[in-house]
Amino acid sequence: MLAANMIRLRRERGWSQEALAFECGLHRTFVAHCERQVRNISLDNLERIANAFGVPVYALLMPTGS
Repeated sequence: MLAANMIRLRRERGWSQEALAFECGLHRTFVAHCERQVRNISLDNLERIANAFGVPVYALLMPTGS
């Protein structure tokens, strides 16, 4: 769910992976790995991503219904 929500929110905002990485202070390859589900993510980084999107952390982990 995390990867799908990251991709959806990023596309809704018209952000590249690089733009998302800049907004949350992470490296672009880290964001790419999270979206491809090849990297585990810490709670700290999960919070950084949620803050960049302006959503609560739980919103990144919930099914979207689509």
